[in-house]
Amino acid sequence: MSSISGPAGALFPKFALSMNNVFRVATYNLRYANDKDTGNLWVDRAPVVINLIRFHDFDILATQEGLKAPLDHISEALPYYQRYGIARDDGKTSGEHCAIFFNKEKFDLLNGGNFWLSENPSKPGYGWDAKHNRLCTWVQLFSKFDGKILFVFNAHFDHYGVAARNASSELVLQKMVDIAGSQACILAGDFNTDHGSQSYNTLAQSPFLKDVYSLVEHPYVNNPSFNSWGNPSVENRLIDHLFISAHFQAKKYGILTDTYFSKMPSDHFPVMADLFFTNH
Repeated sequence: MSSISGPAGALFPKFALSMNNVFRVATYNLRYANDKDTGNLWVDRAPVVINLIRFHDFDILATQEGLKAPLDHISEALPYYQRYGIARDDGKTSGEHCAIFFNKEKFDLLNGGNFWLSENPSKPGYGWDAKHNRLCTWVQLFSKFDGKILFVFNAHFDHYGVAARNASSELVLQKMVDIAGSQACILAGDFNTDHGSQSYNTLAQSPFLKDVYSLVEHPYVNNPSFNSWGNPSVENRLIDHLFISAHFQAKKYGILTDTYFSKMPSDHFPVMADLFFTNH
């Protein structure tokens, strides 16, 4: 048995792969339904986003920026998914969600919760130098195909506040320990920062997480995950990430650049990984 050594001594063993225990995880910022997005309105994008999700057959999908009506649209079109998550502005239905979809034929929901990325994570509110309320949603799932339990955390960090992103990374790590302990964890989301930042490296160099990007031999990264609707921009960077604990190994990782008539379904591309449990 060989292994990959992660930061701070974390080990990510490689085991023989059985195809029946591989599952597909993705993170996808849907772009909120903004009536000012001329040429990229949700009503036009919705069938494309739904087709994309259906075709790529995600077993677990962490979404960001979804408002209630678009999320309901996805749920109605893809009824084999169960959805979990609340809105960031009132803790109910007002504002953007970090909703988690999972295939209910493959997973059972055991528990779930939400916390805000702020000094007062138990209630809606801005944190540090952030410009918006920011949220992390989590679920505890039971895997029907191999009897394992895993936690999925889905976060959306602030786009403006550097201090907020740095503090959010620290808070998310602490909450993961508090909620999941040493159990299997996936952290997904739009972190609004790339590999060169402090907030990213706080996560990627933590003792128990590793970016899936660094674990596969040939990551499929022909484009950044933020695409500015296909327009050239210095903001076009890899800012959506998937992190895993040592309970998993990765088979594939890629940025899915699906288009329709040369248009983008969202101003972000989905980031996808095929994972399987190790014997950790």
